[in-house]
Amino acid sequence: MPNSELKPYRVIISGGGTGGHIFPAVAIANELRRRHPAAEILFVGANGRMEMTRVPEAGYRIVGLDITGLQRRLTPQNLLFPVRVFRSVRKAGKLLEEFQPDAVVGVGGYASAPVLLAATSRGIPSLIQEQNSYAGLVNKLLARRVSKICVAYGGMEKFFPADKLVLTGNPVRREIAQGSREEALRFFGLDASHPVLLVVGGSLGARTLNHATAAALPRLKSAGVQLLWQTGKLYYPTAREDMEPYPGTGLHALEFVQRMDLAYAAADVVISRAGALSVSELCLTGKPCVLVPSPNVAEDHQTKNARALVDQDAALLVTDAEAGLRLYDEALALLGNPARQQQLAASIRRLAYPNATTTIVDELEKLMTRPSHS
Repeated sequence: MPNSELKPYRVIISGGGTGGHIFPAVAIANELRRRHPAAEILFVGANGRMEMTRVPEAGYRIVGLDITGLQRRLTPQNLLFPVRVFRSVRKAGKLLEEFQPDAVVGVGGYASAPVLLAATSRGIPSLIQEQNSYAGLVNKLLARRVSKICVAYGGMEKFFPADKLVLTGNPVRREIAQGSREEALRFFGLDASHPVLLVVGGSLGARTLNHATAAALPRLKSAGVQLLWQTGKLYYPTAREDMEPYPGTGLHALEFVQRMDLAYAAADVVISRAGALSVSELCLTGKPCVLVPSPNVAEDHQTKNARALVDQDAALLVTDAEAGLRLYDEALALLGNPARQQQLAASIRRLAYPNATTTIVDELEKLMTRPSHS
């Protein structure tokens, strides 16, 4: 029996900034707690970022560091950056000494750097979870210091030491792929005899997708296509106005989709950004999709995520710049081609990692039960 059953595991999970970092972090924490209900789990985030509200909502304690990212241009914030890093590493060190974790997990984002620096300098076992096919700067800088690196894509040796890599996939809520189509059609008020298009631009919405979708509403109506359009809070009032000429046509604008399991279950085709979490959900649900990578992300990693699927004939790709002209030509052509939908669905399903969360926690347990740390 592992020593952890005598003395509860203590784990710090650090990072955040976006849902793409936070949701995997919470999934890891949930699986650890499922296995070890007495485990003590502390999150460390960046003050003012979304993890400071989302993590407590998920039932976990979080401590904030005063850390921000480097801006791409010279700003007063950049001049303060070294000071903030130094203070954050010092605060992280104090947290580690107080909390005495058995291991530290970094999921990317500003707050993971000081925590992993402080942990590795004290010999505490540490694990990085890299969500994207193009490694983030923090994870690349810390790769040689940490004990294990869990990745979602093959070929990551170009960023990380090969002997530390474990191909796990990204943690995704398993229930996302368990929605019933019948329940989904009832839930959204859709007609089983007409195809359904789901448009998702991330939790905040995506301007490019929203503009292209608003312009395509007449085409969707005349083609008999039903629409679940997740607009994001900022864009929802305009989208609701855009929808006024189309009552009772199966075209729906939604500010936010709480039941993503049912949205995926209803959809025949999905239009989506190519964030790591969205891509992992599409793989798990096996949905034919048209990906429109956001150009506003570090190192254009969404395009690299999308290309990893396109290279396996598992998705279609339309660039953000071309979306106004091409997006709905591609989407409507795919909706009208069931054989192509089946091909894409079969290919994308092969890229899914349904056991990603359990595999990552297996790796974490191995680090925590080493003889040197018992």
